Formats: sequence, structure tokens, C-alpha cells
Amino acid sequence: EGSHPDLGYHLAKKYGENEIVCNAIAAHHEGVEVTSIYTTITAIADAISAARPGARKESTQKYFERIENLENIAYSFKGVNKVYALRAGRELRISVDAGEISEQDGVLLTRDIAKSIEQEATYPGEVKVTLMRETRYIEFAR
Repeated sequence: EGSHPDLGYHLAKKYGENEIVCNAIAAHHEGVEVTSIYTTITAIADAISAARPGARKESTQKYFERIENLENIAYSFKGVNKVYALRAGRELRISVDAGEISEQDGVLLTRDIAKSIEQEATYPGEVKVTLMRETRYIEFAR
């Protein structure tokens, strides 16, 4: 039992792998001190691999259905203007109009969307929900 970095680290150690390689395995996710550039390279490669459509043996069709479902959950809430699924659906960025959604309502809306995702969607790991409440001022010089 354990996370794949922990299991991989212990397996590599058991079979006498170089400490630099062991650290790259253990620390390619957060929580373990990085001791070499190879760990950073491993983390970057892992992130690129995980973000591609179909990662983790998921079909492209299922991938797009999952992303669309996450976006639709956010769009179902009043005041949501735009939703962007990022990092293979591990993050949602949500844009609302500051004139419609107060700062306090934004905090509650973010929480409610996250709870709806927990109840209605299937996803690997966790989904970070970021709400952006902005006011834009536009003027033209002629």
C-alpha cells in the first residue's frame, strides 16, 4: 500500500538503484525534498504525460466526456460566464461578472461548485476549483 512514488522509491532502493534515481521517483510529486535536476525533469515529464488526452488508459471519448461534464456542472450555477478545464480536468477556472457575484457570493459559489463536482462527477485525484471575479473597464480613444 502507498502512493506510486513511495512504492517506486522503496522498490528502487531494494534493488540498489542510484540515490539520484531514487529521489527522482520519490519526489516527482510534492512532499519530498528535491536533491537533483533529474527529479525536476521527472516531475515535468509526469505532468506532461498526465495532461494528455487518454492518459491513464482513458479513451479520448471518455476524456472529453469527463471534461465536458466538469464544465457543465460549473455552468449550471447562476452567474458563471466562462469555464476552462485545465490540467486534464484536474483544475477548473471559472469566470464570473463582478457586477452579478459579490465577493462573499464568490466564496460560496466556489465551494458549491466543488461540492457538486464531488457528488456528480468522476475524476482522478482532486479537482482544483478557481473562481475569478473581475471587473473590466473599457474605453476607446478616437
